[in-house]
Amino acid sequence: MYNLTQITENLCYLGANDRRIALFESAFPVPRGVSYNSYLLTDEKTVLFDTVDSAVADRFFENLEEALGGRPLDYVVVHHMEPDHSASFLRLIEKYPAVTVVTSQKTAKMLENYFPFSGKNVTVVKEGDTMSVGKRSICFVSAPMVHWPEVIMSYIPEEGVLFSADAFGTFGALGGSIFADEVFFERDFLDDARRYYFNIVGKYGIQVQNVLKKAAGLDIRLICPLHGPVWRKDIGWFLGKYDTWSKYLPEEKGAVVFYASVYEHTQNAAEIVATELAKAGVPVKVYDVSHTHVSNLLSEAFRYSHLVFCSTTYNNGVFISMENFIADLKAHFFQNRSYALVENGSWSPQAGALMEAEFSAMKNMKKVGETVTVLSSVKADSREALKALAAAVAADLS
Repeated sequence: MYNLTQITENLCYLGANDRRIALFESAFPVPRGVSYNSYLLTDEKTVLFDTVDSAVADRFFENLEEALGGRPLDYVVVHHMEPDHSASFLRLIEKYPAVTVVTSQKTAKMLENYFPFSGKNVTVVKEGDTMSVGKRSICFVSAPMVHWPEVIMSYIPEEGVLFSADAFGTFGALGGSIFADEVFFERDFLDDARRYYFNIVGKYGIQVQNVLKKAAGLDIRLICPLHGPVWRKDIGWFLGKYDTWSKYLPEEKGAVVFYASVYEHTQNAAEIVATELAKAGVPVKVYDVSHTHVSNLLSEAFRYSHLVFCSTTYNNGVFISMENFIADLKAHFFQNRSYALVENGSWSPQAGALMEAEFSAMKNMKKVGETVTVLSSVKADSREALKALAAAVAADLS
């Protein structure tokens, strides 16, 4: 049975939730599920904005039929070709064969790559193009690499509505209300929004900055993303988060201690540093990189200003979970942070120098203090060195 939410008099939310999915894109844990959003505008013409993942396709088509109320579907705007938004496209074309597909040139080609689709009834649009659908018009905004090359956004100037594709989205299924102002977003969604951004979009900070500059020239009163809540209040606050994130700047002043430990001795060193930081009044978090999913680690690393990396030496290198984490940071253009290092080794400690080689090659990274070396387990001298390292980090934060 259909389940609709009216956003404005002529704009309807047709999306649905998937709470059974374990890994988004087969990579990122989503314990609270995810929403797949789609929207229908009814004017003199009817316009569908994107389809949905096949997991929720049945509900989507019930919603669409009810929202149309017997009217034909005139247009479908395809903003982004990733299958979580386009998997139902061919079924839509079969159900509404007269519909005109409105999309970018690159998307038009991708549609033919993904589906046995002839490309008939396709209108290709580009940056600045406008299409009248009655009392309202739709303007198109190019958003390449946010986060695929074909992405476009749509804007209805008469009502200030931005259909933002994957930008401004978040993990997490919607719980009844679809609006960000009707949930405790900062408590219940911000961590998921941050993790969504840095893991999926975060590599493309320059491209996000370009989109934000375009958005600054628009009167945006409503943001309709493809995942997560719809924004109609406090839009500037969320745009501010994207501005900070896409500049690779720390969102908060504080420290995170990441450790990779085999027999708990490196963990002991990490927790000594964390305790001393807390005693100095520094907000601090501690993560076992072998136990915490790397998507969470990445998000927390980008969130805070100061990071401490503690790794045992393993096979003459950095312990594998820490090595993988640092590689993921590098792949996402990690930069603009202060860091400190702790290494452990029983006969030939190597992790510190190897980690420093990685971080020193990243943009605008500042090392704080000297690398602390622990030989097998923390002793009195290495404990004092760990305390001194924590003091150096705390001083750098002040």
